Amino acid sequence: MQTTTKKEKKEPLLSNILKLFMFAMVLANIAGSMYGSLLPLYLKSLNANVLQVGLFFTLSNILPLILQILGGWISDSLGRLRSIAMGSVAGVIAHIGIVLAPTWQWVLFGEGFGAITRSLVGPSFSSFIADQSAEKNRARVFGITESIFMLVVVIGPPLGGWLADAYGFKFMLIIAAVLYTFAALIRIGMARTAAKGAEANPEKLSLASLKEKLSAMTVLLLAGGVMTWVLVTDGVRDIAYTMSFTLESLYLNEIGGLTMKQIGFLGSIFGICNMITTIPAGKLADKKGERVAIAGGFLLDAIGLIIFLNVYSFWGYAIAWGVFGIGVGLMSPAYQSLISKAVPEKLRGTAFGLLHSSLGLFSLPAPAIGARLWTRYTPQTPFRITAGVALLTIIPVWLKFKLPDDENEEK
Repeated sequence: MQTTTKKEKKEPLLSNILKLFMFAMVLANIAGSMYGSLLPLYLKSLNANVLQVGLFFTLSNILPLILQILGGWISDSLGRLRSIAMGSVAGVIAHIGIVLAPTWQWVLFGEGFGAITRSLVGPSFSSFIADQSAEKNRARVFGITESIFMLVVVIGPPLGGWLADAYGFKFMLIIAAVLYTFAALIRIGMARTAAKGAEANPEKLSLASLKEKLSAMTVLLLAGGVMTWVLVTDGVRDIAYTMSFTLESLYLNEIGGLTMKQIGFLGSIFGICNMITTIPAGKLADKKGERVAIAGGFLLDAIGLIIFLNVYSFWGYAIAWGVFGIGVGLMSPAYQSLISKAVPEKLRGTAFGLLHSSLGLFSLPAPAIGARLWTRYTPQTPFRITAGVALLTIIPVWLKFKLPDDENEEK
């Protein structure tokens, strides 16, 4: 009995399949992050102005509103790995479309397939990690996987910035497409293996099944519990964050005077600070409750924005990005853990998909609003609003982000 107990204690938090899953996820997202933060500048190089950049991000967010829900349903029905493999095929097409785009309007074509990718992969990502972890240490598993995932931000943006500076946008985008294709092949291989084992008996896709899952999730979202407040607070936060952060690289370039290479390095600083935060943040959430970590993350986000608006040098922005990294690192594992605990396992994919769709609906006009505030008032205006929202959101997070077990423990 003692030998068995020791073996159980030595079991790693991450299974082998989860390690391979994370390797493919990191590789695929390095490709996306190589150009993600530079996309506004790429659009500018294709003759888009600030208002058109805002319009681009607004239009590119329309398709995911529908697809996120379907992606979550497909994940719950066909299996996590099947859904991710399907999304990866669309991702390869998206990368090719962005490489070949002759104008900024044509980049929307690639982003359309990118929306399919995010809709199929996004809900399955968090759901698969939750499926592979025990509830007692789920936030820690999310913390470890978030830390691994942050390699994306450490490697991708500076690599993309360097390649774009040295060889041009097109060459950088081709390298990103090659990396993504390799990751897609790994994912397809994992899905084929799962089809013979864990995902051998997928649920049949039907309108009745979709209606059943959406009805169950709608009840959870409108019941006035944790999921209701996650939807409300995240909706407000998403509007404010999307309004400003889609213009971030333009601000750094035009107001801060930073080069694309320097903007890429800021992404690395964010990623490193995030990486060193997520694992202890997961432990904090498991021991003290998710709301503690989430509230702390919002506070640090607001502080980071205040620093961001009052500096005009690379090192000043580097401090702000470090604070952002720690703030997001505190919040992310706790958010994922809280949502996965608040919904039944069979609804996790639908939950993440429906939640992301609802948030996307709230924030749909946000990039265009942010661009209008930039041009009508000052470039700082959308960022000031975001800082205020981050501070105010702490109040409902602290009061309402409690699971029934947490409330019982307090009593």
